[in-house]
Amino acid sequence: MFQTNTGQTLKQKHPKVKVLDPDIDYSKAKSVHSISSWWGIGGIFIVLFVGNITNYTNSHLPDGLRNSHLTHFPNAFIAERAWKDLKILNDFGPKPTGTYTNEVLAVDFLNREISYIDQLKNRNQQLMVQNQIVSGGYVGVYMNKSAANVYRNVQNVVVKLVGRSEVTTRHALLLNCHFDSVAGSPGASDDSGSCAVMLEILRVLSRQSEVNRYSIIFLFNGAEETPLQASHGFITKHPWAADVRAFINLESAGSGGKEMLFQSGPKHPWLIEAYAKAVPYPYAQAAAEEIFQSGVIPSDTDFRVFRDVGRIPGMDFAHTANGYRYHTRYDSIDYIPLSVLQRTGDNILALTRTIANGDELGSTERYAQGYMVFYDFLGLFFVSYSADVGLMINLSVVLLSIIIPFLSLARSTSGTHGKQIRSETMIGFLATFLGAGASGVLCFFIGLQLDAIGRAMSWYSSTNLILGIYCCPALLCQCIVHLLCNRLFGSKSTPLSLALKVQARLNGVNLFWGMITLGITFTGYRLAYIFMVLILCSLCSSTLISMLGLQNTVHKWLLIHMFFQIVALAWSTQFYHILMNMFVPITGRIGSSINPDVIVGTLATFTTLFSCSYLTPLLFLLKKTDKLIGELVAITLIALVLASSTHVGFPYRDDAVRAPAVQRHYITHTVRKFYDYNGGERYTDSGFLLQELDRNAKKTIEGIAMPDVVTPMREIRSCEKELFCAIPFYSIWHQVLFENYWLPGPAPVVRQAVTVSLREKEQLSEHEHRLHLVLKGSFQSSLIIGPKAGSTLKRWSLLSEIPTPIEFNGQRGHFVLLTAGVESEPMNITLDIRHELKKYDGPLVDLLVTTTHWEYHKEHTPVFNRLLARVPGWAHVVPSVAAVNSYTF
Repeated sequence: MFQTNTGQTLKQKHPKVKVLDPDIDYSKAKSVHSISSWWGIGGIFIVLFVGNITNYTNSHLPDGLRNSHLTHFPNAFIAERAWKDLKILNDFGPKPTGTYTNEVLAVDFLNREISYIDQLKNRNQQLMVQNQIVSGGYVGVYMNKSAANVYRNVQNVVVKLVGRSEVTTRHALLLNCHFDSVAGSPGASDDSGSCAVMLEILRVLSRQSEVNRYSIIFLFNGAEETPLQASHGFITKHPWAADVRAFINLESAGSGGKEMLFQSGPKHPWLIEAYAKAVPYPYAQAAAEEIFQSGVIPSDTDFRVFRDVGRIPGMDFAHTANGYRYHTRYDSIDYIPLSVLQRTGDNILALTRTIANGDELGSTERYAQGYMVFYDFLGLFFVSYSADVGLMINLSVVLLSIIIPFLSLARSTSGTHGKQIRSETMIGFLATFLGAGASGVLCFFIGLQLDAIGRAMSWYSSTNLILGIYCCPALLCQCIVHLLCNRLFGSKSTPLSLALKVQARLNGVNLFWGMITLGITFTGYRLAYIFMVLILCSLCSSTLISMLGLQNTVHKWLLIHMFFQIVALAWSTQFYHILMNMFVPITGRIGSSINPDVIVGTLATFTTLFSCSYLTPLLFLLKKTDKLIGELVAITLIALVLASSTHVGFPYRDDAVRAPAVQRHYITHTVRKFYDYNGGERYTDSGFLLQELDRNAKKTIEGIAMPDVVTPMREIRSCEKELFCAIPFYSIWHQVLFENYWLPGPAPVVRQAVTVSLREKEQLSEHEHRLHLVLKGSFQSSLIIGPKAGSTLKRWSLLSEIPTPIEFNGQRGHFVLLTAGVESEPMNITLDIRHELKKYDGPLVDLLVTTTHWEYHKEHTPVFNRLLARVPGWAHVVPSVAAVNSYTF
């Protein structure tokens, strides 16, 4: 029986009439296509269950091999041996470039361990070792800021495992890690763990009897954090650099977990093919490459130097899990189990063997034939194909995903209701589109309100709150929009059955994601595959439903749809974990000018839509939607209360449960001396510079300074007339972008500092002058060169090019980062300055030199130690001592 639009009941079916919805239960006035209201809540649990599975697969690691396994696996990577190497490097403590731990202890250990490897190698193998001490520089552009990056006497330990082709073709594969670390961090993951992996790979390969086809160069570089200096010194000045035809760079942006392949090439698809062939545990996303290279992640690696300066293709790997520990005291071996080293070692060893013995390394340019789309599915298998093939795949999947469901539904109605099917499809598209926009607006509003009441980043250490604060409201909003669109645009007299109507709405979802996929594809981005795979799951289900003729069955089509949606959920929720694991910790180091709740809310909105868009139209199958809506409202309210009114929403935590999520601080005890044009001292002052690294840092800084009051950087007295406020900038890319605060205080103990003196002033022409300066002191320092009004810096002896001036506090200056490794002699610098007046004989330039002493704890004054003692236990502070000298020449 079925009910007509006028409420009349037909007792009998006419044999010639196409009956679309014959199964109405009049005792309940509901179509039998309906399902229990509890399935709405069940759907949420399905999403959470699949999300937990993908979270497990994202973090699952293989067991680490120990020395006892050598008998059975003589040519395998042994994690226990690598772990022992890592422990030695870790126990040295922080290793900033220029410190004793980095330049002496770490270098001596590497040389000693390589010597042991050399003694125990197979007699068929040949090792060559060189210690490189190199000076140089380059102009770097990062976050739209240009600066000169100059280094002196930084160190590299370079090892070549000689291949069979060395006599005829000296082509080689390069493996790179860095053993230096940032101040305040042992750098176990970033990047000593990679160096331990490389030592073990060298150990394994050197003990095999068969010699590799091509040589393998192992570069242990000692100045990456400064940034990227030792790799630049190798690729531009080491004699072996000309032999390198490809590279593998090992890095970290977190602490432990899986190593992700997140950059490859450029071009050279054979590298991805080698990865697909070799690695036992794939974890790679082309989308990560495009996101990283967009600049939204505030990090960089040696990959840039090898690619841009060396013009060498390669692959970039990084551990990204637990970014909270990145560049903190918690990046230690305590959080690096054997399994992390085993997984990375197995993958990189297999990849190294494949590349070093393949044909491509002999003539890499022959194989530089375009870009690759690549991705893994939960680490179970790896997929790769060319970007051209990707375009055809994306186009085919999108078109078929729209055409096949439409033809299938039309066939099920004998072609008589195509208009109604098109109408329902457009309603599904409109509801998905408007739901996406509305949920984004709602999450944006929630983010603004949490920030306004002082509860920003409440999810920082309790990331499950994101599900309640943002994901639930996003899903709630999308459901409500679908219901409203149904009420406003849906036809109450449609001849389509409930099953057909819902399937047509799902086709509207296909249309929504299809337009996004094609839009991204035709703009040239490879990450369109993310949406293509989602659509492919829907295409598979609709094709199977059509083949079996189940379009208008009771629930059978739904079972097939849900089966493929489980696969789609596994695909989509893994991106939720990838994005949140990456970007949530990053919000703790992006400064205070950006509301991090907006970032996380936007990601949550997107991932919710991505995961649930093919489930949301199913709510029309529910006999009642109130249970689903009520549960989403309840979860949202509970999460908001926890975030805004309880300790659960406190963003930070210490190491009490071995899951630290700290707030970051840099505090610099500073003395400043100002000299006039004649070399006389104008005045001296001192104090503390406190850097604001996240949205909540200002409150902590004010608490540390109490009962004194801090002054915002741009409001201190020296900003009125001194170059760049005479702030002790150690990195223009970080400090000029963040807010800093000044707290006056007594002077620190600074026994040595970089000084600049004028040796000679030379008149080159009527308008041009040459200043001969002498820089004394071999420490980490920076120069800011600010030409006076009417003056322009035309040339200098530091580099062949001059960086674009940086604007700060209404002034313009050229920034130079000076890094010293092994102690060096005084440095002569010439500046050629043009003045608009002829034969001008007055001041031409202001020069600010900052010396920063890291790991200077023994020289901290009692006042500084008392200030540091006020830093909360859930915060990580990097203390330093700086001397600023301001000159006019």
